[in-house]
Amino acid sequence: MLGPNDRVRVKVYGEPDITGEYEIDAGGQVSVPLAGRMKASGMTTKQLERAITSALSKDIVRDPKVNVEIVAYRPYYILGEVKKAGEYPYRLGLTVMDAVASAGGFTYRANESKVFLRRSGSPAEEIYALDAPILVFPGDNIRIGERYF
Repeated sequence: MLGPNDRVRVKVYGEPDITGEYEIDAGGQVSVPLAGRMKASGMTTKQLERAITSALSKDIVRDPKVNVEIVAYRPYYILGEVKKAGEYPYRLGLTVMDAVASAGGFTYRANESKVFLRRSGSPAEEIYALDAPILVFPGDNIRIGERYF
């Protein structure tokens, strides 16, 4: 699903003025020349293709052929008991343990048995055991808690 800060490449065959890279804004909207401003957040690339095609079909472009692909995903965030908390670029197939490794690993105080994960768009954290691979998605917030001695 697309979301704020994702970057998409829109190709409209035969229309170089419309073809280009566009970023989804904080409100979940994307602005495409001649098609206008439209909702993109929560859509798949195929759904956005159909929305752009529909907008361009209204006496703007005859039989538009539109392709949408993701150029860059929004980042994920990791904080708590890791050596380098912060914002990191997302890649497909990323797991929580990959994210911890990107952040320099656990600190000596880290609770290495569970992770607190708040999915993008969700108001609440969920707790997961770290003994299984847990996938991370764009915009997720990962928090590694402190263990009690």
